[in-house]
Order: sequence, then C-alpha cells, then structure tokens
Amino acid sequence: MTAITIIGSGNMAAAIGTRAAKHGHTVELMGRDRAKAEALAAEIGNGTTVGTFGAQPAGEIVIVAVLYASAVEVVAQYGDALAGKILVDITNPFNADVSGVVTTAGTSISQQIAAIAPEGAHVVKAFNSILRGVLAEDKPVDAFFAGDGTEARARVAAFLQSLGMRPLDAGGLELTYALEWAGVLLVGVANNGAGFDIALGAKVL
Repeated sequence: MTAITIIGSGNMAAAIGTRAAKHGHTVELMGRDRAKAEALAAEIGNGTTVGTFGAQPAGEIVIVAVLYASAVEVVAQYGDALAGKILVDITNPFNADVSGVVTTAGTSISQQIAAIAPEGAHVVKAFNSILRGVLAEDKPVDAFFAGDGTEARARVAAFLQSLGMRPLDAGGLELTYALEWAGVLLVGVANNGAGFDIALGAKVL
C-alpha cells in the first residue's frame, strides 16, 4: 500500500484520510493547528500519525487539502521539502455564488502550484469533483483526475483504484482547469434538485 500525507485537517482531509486508512494505506496528517490535526488522527485511527507542518512529508503522495486561496502559499512554504513528491490538489476555486471559478484557462490552482513546486514534484488534480459526504460513504464512485506526468498520473490512478474508485484520467495539467468547472457543475446539479448524495460519472452506452 501507499504512504500518504494530507496537508490540512478539515472535512475533506477527514474523508480522504478515513477512506485511505480503511483501505490499508499509511496516513500522516499535517496542519497549522497541531491540536486539530492530532484530534483528527485519533478519529481516523488505524495508526494515523501527525507530522510537523512545513517539514518533509513522509508520504509519497501528498494531498493538499486546504482552501484554494491558501493552496499555493502552503506549497511555497513547504518548498524543497516537497521535491520528488506527487502533489494532489483537491481544491475548487469557486466564485462567491458558486456560479463559476475565479481562475482562468492556464491558471488553474494546479497550474499555479506546479509553477512554484520544487524540482521533481508533479501535480495532479483529483477528488475535487466528489462531494465530501459521498467520499465518506466509501462506495464505488468515478474519480476524474488530470495532471503533470504520465507516471505520476498512473500512481494516482492506482491509489484511487485502491480506494474502491474508478479512476478516469482526463489528461495533462491543462485539463485541471476543466476539472475545476466540473466541481461547479456538480454543485450546480446538487443545488438544483438532485441533492448532495450524487456523484459525477461516465458510462459506456
């Protein structure tokens, strides 16, 4: 199984960490508020540990589970500690009324992270088109992802599959902007009658 580090200790960190630990992965949490991270680690259980925020993560895959407005700053703060890591960006840069995103083509949050990430790091966007409650239910679900580097995407695909998801590779780093709009689509459909127990998926006809 894979060693993963999750930067953040909010709801998505809890959902991803719990699902990963349940499926046999080694989980490390890192948060600015160490007490909050320790409380979440105790909640997740299964040997989940807490690292020092800003130090070198133990995980091969590092999930950046913070709000979009601070994601680039956080990666910059870690600097060379993230060299050689696969960075998974889960953010949705929604505008104020969730009718669109604040990024533009070529400047997705993933692309902004990639621009300042250290040498050897690869950025993949995933989890942003899955609602937290659906993720926490641990049911089979399609997981769209895109990012930098064929090998990095393959490793993220294997990780997603190990969580009981069907990984769907959307392509390179430029497609991460489309995934940000997929998050808008999902929330829009949920808000307009479908409810928040739905998931985006692809079906062969």
